[in-house]
Parts: sequence; C-alpha cells; structure tokens
Amino acid sequence: MVDKKKTPFTREGFERVSKELKELVEVKRPEIVSAVAEARSHGDLRENAAYDVARQDQAMIEKRISDLENKLRNAEIIEDSDRGVEGVVALGRTVTVDFDGDEEVYKIVGPAEAMPIKGLISEESPMGSQLKGRKVGDRVTVQTPGGRAEILIKAVE
Repeated sequence: MVDKKKTPFTREGFERVSKELKELVEVKRPEIVSAVAEARSHGDLRENAAYDVARQDQAMIEKRISDLENKLRNAEIIEDSDRGVEGVVALGRTVTVDFDGDEEVYKIVGPAEAMPIKGLISEESPMGSQLKGRKVGDRVTVQTPGGRAEILIKAVE
C-alpha cells in the first residue's frame, strides 16, 4: 500500500471543510438526486436539457464530495504546539505585511483550506512558502500575478 501524503490543516480549516462536506452529503446531494429524478420524469432524455444540467450538477457535487473525503481522510491537524517558535510565520499563524505601502493580513493555512480572496493563503503557495519561517522585520521578495514584489513582515500572531 502506498503511504499517502498527509494534508495539513489548521483546526478551524478542518472544521470548515468538514462542515462543507456534511452540507454536500446531507443537503446538496439529496437536492440534486431529486432534481435528476424530476427532470427524468419529463420524458425523452435525449432532448431533455434539464436532465443534462441536473446530471452535470450531480457529477460536480460527487467529485467535490470525493475530493473533500480524501483530504479529510489524510488530514493532519497542526495545533499551536506544533507550529514552532512564537513570532515566526508558520501554519495557522496570521501575518501582517506591508505590501507596496498597503497593509495586508494573511492567515497561513494548509493547501486544502486556502481561499486567497479571504486572506487564507496556502503554506505551499509562492507567497506562503516565502513567508514561512520568517519573522517580524524580515523583507521577502515574492512572485505575484503582477510580477515580483518586496514585502515587509510587520506582525506575526
């Protein structure tokens, strides 16, 4: 048997992903099964656009459920005591940076719980990997969609 790579999670991220999985299994899956059955009842499936859409939605939900189950099955929750030295950027820590004159706040999370638009960046992302292990006062050059940028770490919590 191949040893699966553990998926690091913060406690909050694990709970958020578990809640999403529960919602998909207990609410969304039954809804889509009903939608497929309803669309099927309308007759000829070859020309039934509602049936095709419902089946596509069902496939997407089943794929998401499978992905989340795999991530949670291989989850490794990183607790405060596992994060290393206080004041150093690590998984689960919040870091405040000066990004081209703008103050931005990011939480470093596992790749399975990253949501950059909400300030949750993966420890494996280009920025997350550059910040990891750094401390207040360090300057880091990171690759962004707009090119390379230098950021200054102002706080680590």
